[in-house]
Amino acid sequence: MPRLTVNDRAVEFRLDPQTPLLWGLRDAANLTGTKYGCGSGDCGACMVLVDGQALRSCLITLGEAEGRVVTTIEGLSPDRSHPVQQALVAEQAIQCGFCTPGIAMSAAALLARNADPSVEDIKAAVPNLCRCGVYPRLVRAVQRAGRMMRRVETISAAPAPGVTPEDAARAVPAMKGE
Repeated sequence: MPRLTVNDRAVEFRLDPQTPLLWGLRDAANLTGTKYGCGSGDCGACMVLVDGQALRSCLITLGEAEGRVVTTIEGLSPDRSHPVQQALVAEQAIQCGFCTPGIAMSAAALLARNADPSVEDIKAAVPNLCRCGVYPRLVRAVQRAGRMMRRVETISAAPAPGVTPEDAARAVPAMKGE
């Protein structure tokens, strides 16, 4: 039974060690923020951090993850306060949202190593595919998140962590229920 740490919790998966980490996370741990996209490692929708490194969870087995520390989008920042999450919203770099968790994890891994990446650094470290084509805004968002991490900038446009739907509805009249 593969044992690993997922989002700061010790977990033992009662699954075949050859099961892709993606399915352990989604099906056994109910961490559905990690998306299944292509199943062949091309799209990056299933990106998670394994020992701080961005890896495609469809390509690593539970057995290969044994003893390692895995962080999913749910563990990156449950209250949406991570600079990458804030910057993606502020730069409107989210369209349909399907690829966003994988993009956020790739960007977070990059910024943990280099909080002042060049455009080339970002393109190399965030290989995720986005059918909506948010790439120019994505680059701006990662650069902005880096500035936040360096404490050069703050974001006031993104929703504050912990905003309830009710509070959001009060702030945005179009969201008010009948």
